[in-house]
Amino acid sequence: MAIEKMKRLRMVAMVSDREELLRKLQHMGCVEIVQPEEDPDNPVWESLTQPEGAGLAAAHEEKNGAERALEVLKRYAPAKSGMLAPKPDVREGDLLDENRAEQARQAAKEVNDLDRRLAAIRAEENKLETQKAVLLPWLNLDLPLETGSAGQVVIQLGTLPANVPMNQAAGELQAASQLAELTEMSADRDSRYCMLVCHASESEVVLEALKALGWSRANLRDWTGTASENLSRLGQETKALKEEAASIEEKLSGMGGYNAPLRQLSDLAGVNASREEARARLVDTGQTFLLEGWVPADKWPALEQELAAYPCAREASDPAPEDYPQVPVKLKNNWFTKPLNMVTDMYSLPAYGSLDPNPLMAPFFILFYGMMMADMGYGLIMMIASVVVIKKAKPDGATMRYMMPLLGLCGVSTFLWGAATGGFFGDLIPQLLAIVNNAPAENYALPKLFDPLDKAVNVLVGALVLGVVQIFTGMAVSMYKQIRAGETMAALCGEGAWFLVFILAGVAAVSGQTTPCVIAILVVLILTQGYGKKGIVGKLMGVAGSLYNNVTGYFSDILSYSRLMALMLAGAVTAQVFNTLGAMTGNVVLFFIIALVGNALNFALNILGCFVHDMRLQCLEYFGRFYEDGGKPFRPLDLDTKYYKVVK
Repeated sequence: MAIEKMKRLRMVAMVSDREELLRKLQHMGCVEIVQPEEDPDNPVWESLTQPEGAGLAAAHEEKNGAERALEVLKRYAPAKSGMLAPKPDVREGDLLDENRAEQARQAAKEVNDLDRRLAAIRAEENKLETQKAVLLPWLNLDLPLETGSAGQVVIQLGTLPANVPMNQAAGELQAASQLAELTEMSADRDSRYCMLVCHASESEVVLEALKALGWSRANLRDWTGTASENLSRLGQETKALKEEAASIEEKLSGMGGYNAPLRQLSDLAGVNASREEARARLVDTGQTFLLEGWVPADKWPALEQELAAYPCAREASDPAPEDYPQVPVKLKNNWFTKPLNMVTDMYSLPAYGSLDPNPLMAPFFILFYGMMMADMGYGLIMMIASVVVIKKAKPDGATMRYMMPLLGLCGVSTFLWGAATGGFFGDLIPQLLAIVNNAPAENYALPKLFDPLDKAVNVLVGALVLGVVQIFTGMAVSMYKQIRAGETMAALCGEGAWFLVFILAGVAAVSGQTTPCVIAILVVLILTQGYGKKGIVGKLMGVAGSLYNNVTGYFSDILSYSRLMALMLAGAVTAQVFNTLGAMTGNVVLFFIIALVGNALNFALNILGCFVHDMRLQCLEYFGRFYEDGGKPFRPLDLDTKYYKVVK
């Protein structure tokens, strides 16, 4: 239950073995490859080069192609799977099999080509629909659309605004010239579609009169034949496109069998991309390459044995303290503390060389969560959900693999606290029995150690005591770290002195000997809180500042734990209110409906609210005492996949 020890790996091997070595490291999944630090004073660095990166671009392109094909099949032939179905297993050899991969590439190309053709058809259909909309107003025009002016006759097709009455337009036209005629072909909400015929000598006057009314010439120069003939042709083309699209969709709907190989191709491309990214961090000479990285100390013997088969120079050294900020962090925990990785990851990993907070946090986090939820029914739901998801879905994602076990552990705590307070979906059972037997609900109250509603003050005191215990634990861990670092006096004059202050304050409260305890507290503070300060004034300022900062700090931190009581009461009251509302109906069916809906809402709010408040207590009040964050996660070159679980 600690941070795993890391070793810095340096290896020089032959370029001819590079690909095989990278695949070997990826298979083992225990080495994080990093970019070597350049040494400007070393002339050798000027001659080193980095491998070409074409493989990375190809891997990303292949993955994107597989994902696009899967998205297409998701619309037309989705893969069937259960709600909690786990990732299917695939043997490493099958995943890396090049013959399978080539077949999947052909499948991806076929699917994507069909999808592109569908997109082209949709675009062509939209274009045809636009053309139909242009031609439709001229359906009643018997003249070919390419008909234009000839000799002394000017023929022009155009539009007038719909709000211009046709008789007004005809009157304006006749006033301008007797040798012109305007015929309306059709009209819609916005425009009137008209044909103008006039003598060439009067065309300018006529067009000026029409432009004053909003005349706009129709753009039909590229059309030949009548509008009716063109609409018929466009209809036939649209029909042919729809038939082709239907044929393609039918073909795609029968490609459900491509889902599995395409998913394997996507995972393979992701694996190849990871290896190419690692490859880009290497540096080459003409015949050799340099690899630097990190490997867990307990994995080094097995790795060294594998590397012995290759002609390479290698070494694994312990990092120096000044290198700790660059060392990746991998936590090593047991079944009880490992789920708390979820909390640690959300906050920040511990710095390398510091303490793993999970064993120190797990008992408090689980205890506090259960105290805030405090209901047997809610606890049962959490435990059952955790077991079902773990057994059936076998989650292995970055979050779910920790969330479900943590949910189960918090469910156990919630159930135990619920048993202590007599809560089972609030007071659902007593209220139900009261309706059935027509008797007071108090007669059927479940056995309990205490009632949080009647003993709210006691619950508050208990919450604050638990807070003091956690804060004391954080102070003790901080003292341990300082003493281990050789700062014994700083530890004794810091947390050690305040331990003594709290003990003396407790003695004063219990025994009533206030005056001597206060004097002793002042003596302790004067002797210790000026440590490290120079001069009388500096020491006095140190004492005053420490007294103010620590008193207000500890007081506010301890008061923060009152939220344990507040959420316990809020959850219990909310559940009882809904149960009481249901019981007021006097009907068992209505009671169940109202009570279950209310408890479902209460459960949904509390399961998130308790997590947030518990996180706050750990990350602010607790971690602030001893936690050194800023660690970088250990990300080894591995067979990381999205759809399949690789069996090595």
